[in-house]
Amino acid sequence: MSDVLIDARGIHSFYGRSHILHGIDFSIRHGETVGLMGRNGMGKTTLIKSLVGVVKPKKGVISIRGKPAQNMPIYKVARQGIAYVPEGRGIFPNLSVKENLMMAFRHGVGGRRDWTYERVLESFPRLKERLKNGGHQLSGGEQQMLSIGRALLTNPDLLILDEATEGLAPLISKEIWRMIEAIRLSGIATIIVDKNFEAVTDITTRNLIMVKGRVVLEGNSAELRADPVRLKGLLGV
Repeated sequence: MSDVLIDARGIHSFYGRSHILHGIDFSIRHGETVGLMGRNGMGKTTLIKSLVGVVKPKKGVISIRGKPAQNMPIYKVARQGIAYVPEGRGIFPNLSVKENLMMAFRHGVGGRRDWTYERVLESFPRLKERLKNGGHQLSGGEQQMLSIGRALLTNPDLLILDEATEGLAPLISKEIWRMIEAIRLSGIATIIVDKNFEAVTDITTRNLIMVKGRVVLEGNSAELRADPVRLKGLLGV
């Protein structure tokens, strides 16, 4: 079996008449951690949504575990071991922390159950203190922890994090990055979208930078850090 989890070739995606992605090629392998960067409005979220089936590309080919996936329903994408933590977190505000977590639990592909309810609470002690609180009663950082914990309870092979630490206080962001590093070390492949270039490249094995719906630069963290002038032009860092 190939170690490629997702492979996308020549992806063109639209919102109405607006052409957002222009022939994107993207792939991620088992256990790989990939950073997806670019200024706002460059197509990062659209690419993620195209990979998981929220947006249906008009052109191009997407495969998941070697199976054609551009027309695969979203729930079937999830059952292929793909977990998505969206920008805005997407938790259920009218459910308690415990209910948000418990409704997500299932075995992963092949029956794997590395992540349990107990393990998530051990990893996020703040959630353990707030099990009876409703989702709407949590801070932004706690909501992000809940969203990540819920995704882990699906026992994924790939975790996608869109704007992982946006709007969070520095101490909370540091805790989120610590958890993302632990997830990486556990062998789960990860796609990370975040504006914190240094934090992303401290974790990732490979990085892509997007400008106006195209990948304009790709390389490992050391290669990108070695070209600060170009990075400043593309990211404003």
